Amino acid sequence: QLQASGGGLVQAGDSLRLSCAASGRTDGSYAMGWVRQTPGKEREIVAAIRWRGGSTYYADSLKGRFTISRDSAKKTVYLQMNNLGPEDTAVYYCVADNAMILSSMGTWSMYKFWGQGTLVTVSS
Repeated sequence: QLQASGGGLVQAGDSLRLSCAASGRTDGSYAMGWVRQTPGKEREIVAAIRWRGGSTYYADSLKGRFTISRDSAKKTVYLQMNNLGPEDTAVYYCVADNAMILSSMGTWSMYKFWGQGTLVTVSS
């Protein structure tokens, strides 16, 4: 089970941090990430992190603005989003998988578990 929080309405240039807490085991090849979706657009994986080793994946267009991190003790992953723009407006879904291989981290359809979405709205 994944519990996401942190969405909201911000202005362009602002920062926002999303959180997602997982329940159950998070060892082995467990990975968590964020997928966003805007009406009329395809889903896009934003970032992901693998529990073992901390390997990360970022969408190329977001590198430098978004940072994903994890707190293993809290079983929580965070997405720090800086310098937000209207193009970042979307529903952000927390996703996870317990058998994620590195080469699949950037494919949103490979994540078996999905949390409820949290809406991020960026006004210009």
